[in-house]
Amino acid sequence: MCGRFTLFEPDTILSREFGVSDFPTLSPRYNIAPSQPVATVRAAPAGSGRELALLRWGLIPSWSKDRAIGNRLINARAETAREKASFRNAFRRHRCLIPANGFYEWQRQERGKQPYFVRMRDGRVFAFAGLWDRWESPDEGVIETCAILTISANAVLAPIHDRMPVILPRTEYARWLDPALLDTDSLAPLLAPFPPEDMLAFPVSSRVNAPVIDDEKCIARLQ
Repeated sequence: MCGRFTLFEPDTILSREFGVSDFPTLSPRYNIAPSQPVATVRAAPAGSGRELALLRWGLIPSWSKDRAIGNRLINARAETAREKASFRNAFRRHRCLIPANGFYEWQRQERGKQPYFVRMRDGRVFAFAGLWDRWESPDEGVIETCAILTISANAVLAPIHDRMPVILPRTEYARWLDPALLDTDSLAPLLAPFPPEDMLAFPVSSRVNAPVIDDEKCIARLQ
């Protein structure tokens, strides 16, 4: 699964990496948690390129009668998302990129759960495969939300957890975002564990367990 992640890349690099010319300056985030707003990149309306959208993490399907469902839908299993009612329409029509510098996973140990920070070996920014949807609240108006697709763990994550987020190759960003691509079966090859040789995981402090703590110390390697 993916329950926390980071994004602290400068807006100039994010703009170049994700093809959004007016990428705004975002505050560095070292402990992004469910229900919080997250930066996403999606196809702009009427085929006019790409846009940045701040979406609430925890997908609320457009047909849902209860917003609380979003608390349970922060992740979508890549193996079943194309058929599952909660994600089927979003997978077909509302795909997005969720930029990140890294994410956290927890390993069960005798003394409790040990958090690990996972990133690219070269430290570069990357993108989770995301889904989004639009839900109309009777009291707040339209709320846009998102979820992160997950897949079985690669060799780096397997000793820590059996799942990991789907990380898309840069070369496939355009394909994933293409609003004209409605044949979801053709996207199945993208839903695979990322090559482990490009990734690195190391233990970090349990301070990341608290969503209110959001600073650079969260990603400091334990000695």
